[in-house]
Amino acid sequence: MVTPGQILSLSIEKPAAGGRMIARIDGQVALVSGAIPGEHVRARVERVTRGVVFMETTAVDRPSPDRRGTPADPLCGGCLLNHIAYPRQLEIKSEIIADAFARLAHLTLPGPVTVVESPEEGYRMRARLHVSASRAGFYREGTHELCDPRATRQLLPVTCDVLDRLAAAMRSLAVEQVRELEIAENVEASERVVALTAPGALDAPALERLAKLARLSATEGISGLVSHAASYGVPYVVDRLTIAGGGEFALRRHVASFFQGNRHLLSRFVTHVSNLVPQDSEVFDLYAGVGLFSVAAASARGARVTAIEGDRIAAADLAANGSASGAAVTVVSQAVEAFVGGDVGTLRSGSAAPLVAITDPPRTGMSPPALDGLIRIGAGRIVYVSCDVATLARDARKIVDGGYVLTRADAFDLFPNTPHVETVVVFAR
Repeated sequence: MVTPGQILSLSIEKPAAGGRMIARIDGQVALVSGAIPGEHVRARVERVTRGVVFMETTAVDRPSPDRRGTPADPLCGGCLLNHIAYPRQLEIKSEIIADAFARLAHLTLPGPVTVVESPEEGYRMRARLHVSASRAGFYREGTHELCDPRATRQLLPVTCDVLDRLAAAMRSLAVEQVRELEIAENVEASERVVALTAPGALDAPALERLAKLARLSATEGISGLVSHAASYGVPYVVDRLTIAGGGEFALRRHVASFFQGNRHLLSRFVTHVSNLVPQDSEVFDLYAGVGLFSVAAASARGARVTAIEGDRIAAADLAANGSASGAAVTVVSQAVEAFVGGDVGTLRSGSAAPLVAITDPPRTGMSPPALDGLIRIGAGRIVYVSCDVATLARDARKIVDGGYVLTRADAFDLFPNTPHVETVVVFAR
């Protein structure tokens, strides 16, 4: 019987979603962190749950040629695959996507999925950090231990400098109630906003004192500080994006609004999704956020877009961005379930243009009512953007059962050195 604390010798077979690798102990599945397929390792049993053994590599007896040194703690947030040479990471993510569709959806993809590579350093424009004793950092995997975000290389050095100054200001002013902070910056890193989460209200004067002591200002690349109760400065950043062959547009976004987080791939990613929209078509953009795909499709492809967003803050950004673009973007500020649950005949504009649905749901995927409504709308093409391959595969099965064919799958490595990958799948009716 396998028990926690045991150290066992294993042969690593293949990757699993979530960053661990699969091995077997007398037929029992083991999920091993810090390993690479093809390696022979020794690993310590962490826990056993529902017949699955979770283990951590302690020694590598036969290393893979793809193993590399790790400058950061491999268990620090965003570093689970850091021990694997980057080209092999991309292959592993492609394998995980194909495996999820085969195993969970019983679907075969049209071909191998190419994962578009990203520079590994300074890619993050958005990050949530935890705060303890006025020190901000990521959690180590499975713990509440803080680790230094600078060592992960996900954030720009100047961003880490800003966080260090802010933490020093919080210590100096004895601001101890902050538990989390979220930072958002634009592609150029010329604007940043930091949102502070605290059980007690931080009012505007407190935010101003923090900003001044931390030397946070427009010249330092800081737009503002935000708390639940107040704000100091401007709570938005603005991105100016270029669509290949389709010109430029600007998007503002509040620090609390969801937005894709990789500065290096953002324009290439939105160009790809936009190019999947036929010229002059009608588009329903579900979970539209601040309008990344809506404004791109309307501006670059001449589409008439109805953009649906249920979050109040993101919907305000969406309305502002749609209006500023001058393109044909109509904003519907309501839950996706409510929109697709309406009368199909009244949802469309009356145009004879082909209908395309873009959906970019949260990590949990589409809710059953939202997915049922999407299928019922009967768009000629569905473009599904997902950051979680398991929920994507689950929803893909239902879309195919609803009368669609999966015609294309692409992926973008928006999260280097992590097990996450952004996948874009196209379905034709």
